[in-house]
Amino acid sequence: MKRLFDLTISLLIFMFFSPIMIIIALLIRINLGSPIIFKQKRPGLNEKPFYIYKFRTMTNERGSDGELLPDHVRLTALGIFLRKYSLDELVQLINVIKGDVSLVGPRPLLMEYLPLYSPEQSKRHKVKPGITGWAQVNGRNSISWDEKFKLDVWYVENRSFFLDLKIIAITLLKVLRSDGIQSSEQVTMPLFTGSLKQKEKSETNLL
Repeated sequence: MKRLFDLTISLLIFMFFSPIMIIIALLIRINLGSPIIFKQKRPGLNEKPFYIYKFRTMTNERGSDGELLPDHVRLTALGIFLRKYSLDELVQLINVIKGDVSLVGPRPLLMEYLPLYSPEQSKRHKVKPGITGWAQVNGRNSISWDEKFKLDVWYVENRSFFLDLKIIAITLLKVLRSDGIQSSEQVTMPLFTGSLKQKEKSETNLL
């Protein structure tokens, strides 16, 4: 039932927003050049990797050391607008249509985070990742990683079709209000380096 719902809604939204997506693609091509689509490997259901798609919002500017400059430096005015209204994520409908992602589920994060999760946090990979999720409607980038993962695990253990409908409804309201898009000090969430409990356990094992 969930897969049928995901596929039906995603196809309808994709067709409805196709003209807007074409305009966004042209604006990115003019302002940022190629590529238009940002593609990155992420862990999906049971940690199986897939490539996630987003509209590109940042430049590829690098410093004298050859490393990419901080996000807030590379993020363009167009990128800020796209992120504010979550328009950069419209392309992820392709991921939903392909079956890599669901409309609702824990957000797919970076592959390098996998060894940093506690066994409890790893439960977030027992379901397909989603475009939006319980953590997104309860703080998104304005809450800590530990809080975010607790919300993800709660969703995994309490998921239902009606909960998904509730999350989608709240997401639409939050997108219109631009709630919780940025953390308090950064354009994007800081990198996850492991939970405090994991660090304390590692330090104890070293003693």
